[in-house]
Amino acid sequence: MDLQLSRPLAVFDIESTGVNAEHDRIVEIAVLKIFPDGTSRSNVRRINPEMPIPPSATAVHGISDADVAACPPFSEIAPKLAEYLEDCDLAGYNLINFDVPMLENEFRRAGVPFSMADRKIIDVYNIFCKLYPRTLSAAYEFFCGKKLEDAHSADADTDATWQVLLGQMAKHADLPRNVAELAAFSNMTDPDAVDRQRRFKWRDGEVIVNFGKNAGRTLRDIAEHDPGFLRWIIRSDFPEDVKNIARNALIGKFPER
Repeated sequence: MDLQLSRPLAVFDIESTGVNAEHDRIVEIAVLKIFPDGTSRSNVRRINPEMPIPPSATAVHGISDADVAACPPFSEIAPKLAEYLEDCDLAGYNLINFDVPMLENEFRRAGVPFSMADRKIIDVYNIFCKLYPRTLSAAYEFFCGKKLEDAHSADADTDATWQVLLGQMAKHADLPRNVAELAAFSNMTDPDAVDRQRRFKWRDGEVIVNFGKNAGRTLRDIAEHDPGFLRWIIRSDFPEDVKNIARNALIGKFPER
């Protein structure tokens, strides 16, 4: 093994009810524990999140409410999991932005101490981004085989973007060949987003707040019990579509899916 370890490395991944670390809960965790001598041990546990799993989440990981109905809640496995991860460095894919905050919040809710203070974190996603940067210059070199001269000149960048698109289509025969399908393929918008910036999202047929201290609360609940939050949105520097959602909610009009 080329990677030198001074203590165990826990490579882990979490499946959850959603992507909001404050509100959502873990439904499955897998840990591959690699020891300095190169041996390893793998464990997978499904967890009852004690809340409904949205259909959008089930569509991603395939885990439904029925699948975890008889599984223990996180609080039940938390002490042994914390012990299992003790003295381990951590690794995962995009774990800095998602898996670690999710895990920390679950331990906090369970009342089980779990410190990140002395752990090293290897984020494989960040390594991927550094090795294969997503800049136009990097894409031009990869797909066109040339250095981009005058980068950040508008004229050079537009021509390079067109050449990159042609290069992508030449390299990947499975890409769509018409504008409508290519536009759909390139659209990374969250299907549950209500607005372009994902300030509001759909969850179980209801619109929820997706940011700040009210993350996870339904728009209906906010409108009824905390209308000041919606007035703050209207006064603040939010996009117009977000402000319109807040304005309509204050008069009892809510988005329809």
